[in-house]
Amino acid sequence: ILCLERLDTFRLLSASKMAHSPEEEHPVKAFGWAARDTSGHLSPFNFSRRATGDEDVRFKVLYCGICHSDLHSIKNEWGFSVYPMVPGHEIVGEVTEVGSKVKKVKVGDKVGVGCMVGACHACDNCNNDLENYCPKMLLTYSSVYTDGTLTYGGYSDSMVANERYIVHFPENMPLDAGAPLLCAGITVYSPLKYFGLAEPGKHVGIVGLGGLGHVGVKFAKALGAKVTVISTSPSKKDEALNQLGAHSFLVSSDQDQMQAAMGTLDGIIDTVSAVHPIVPLIGLLKSHGKLILVGAPEKPLELAVFPLIVGRKVLAGSGIGGMKETQEMIDFAAKHNITAEIEVISMEYVNTAMERLAKNDVRYRFVIDVGNTLAATKS
Repeated sequence: ILCLERLDTFRLLSASKMAHSPEEEHPVKAFGWAARDTSGHLSPFNFSRRATGDEDVRFKVLYCGICHSDLHSIKNEWGFSVYPMVPGHEIVGEVTEVGSKVKKVKVGDKVGVGCMVGACHACDNCNNDLENYCPKMLLTYSSVYTDGTLTYGGYSDSMVANERYIVHFPENMPLDAGAPLLCAGITVYSPLKYFGLAEPGKHVGIVGLGGLGHVGVKFAKALGAKVTVISTSPSKKDEALNQLGAHSFLVSSDQDQMQAAMGTLDGIIDTVSAVHPIVPLIGLLKSHGKLILVGAPEKPLELAVFPLIVGRKVLAGSGIGGMKETQEMIDFAAKHNITAEIEVISMEYVNTAMERLAKNDVRYRFVIDVGNTLAATKS
């Protein structure tokens, strides 16, 4: 459904040919970095944000995480990107203005916006605090908003969103290391909770020790589970065990290790966003075990059905959480001192960061210091 809606978005924007330039669409001037085509190259971009509505919260962007989805999107690897594109959906900052009906936050509060900025608010999903699964969910960037204009993300100096999509950051949550939780954090927290893996005594596997995987280890541990990291890289064993505190480590290409671990896991959160074999992972599950895919490879994965049938195992997918669960996740993270391991970069470094991200050369999340470095790039 989402792919079809994104295709409709592209058609709508192409048909309208943008009646006004991005800089003239709205009354509030804004500045960021945008990709203009499938090269994915990002460069300075002048655009505009809407005026603050009665239920809106406006904030100065201080930090924005770089998600692997941003890399897929700027290069149109999923096939439904719309340009110009200002990426970024791990956006945090300080509130500068609130609408007259806003009750959640006040000027000066630290807040964030994650992957979505709108939904229908009338369907079963929305009525059950699952706006993330609403057929009309609006992405934070590269979607058509209710006013017919394109949404722009957090590689920019300011953000405005309906208060429903604002996450309040507790005082003890650092903004830079907390920003990635708005996507990476909720993407692993939600399936751990929903699929019954967030319980003491459960044995959970985390596939991939990247931006999602490393916070997955932290959340699973804090929720009481025993954690095994599964990786193609033997070099990550020390990081997994000694830095992140995982209980065990499996090299997925080592047949002896994989064979010895067969049937030992209650569930697996697979965070890998590249094409990879999943049948060996199914073999690691106990009967009734669950393999949950949260990464989004650009090409289909190969699945043999028989390994699922033997043991009544479940293959599932999971996205981000709804706004209620996202706030719950941030509060839980603050209580348990869970943050992302980050490399803070300047805005000018973003294209190099994307090249490094494509090579998995980051430990474990790039975060742009928007507040201190964006303005210097404006000509």
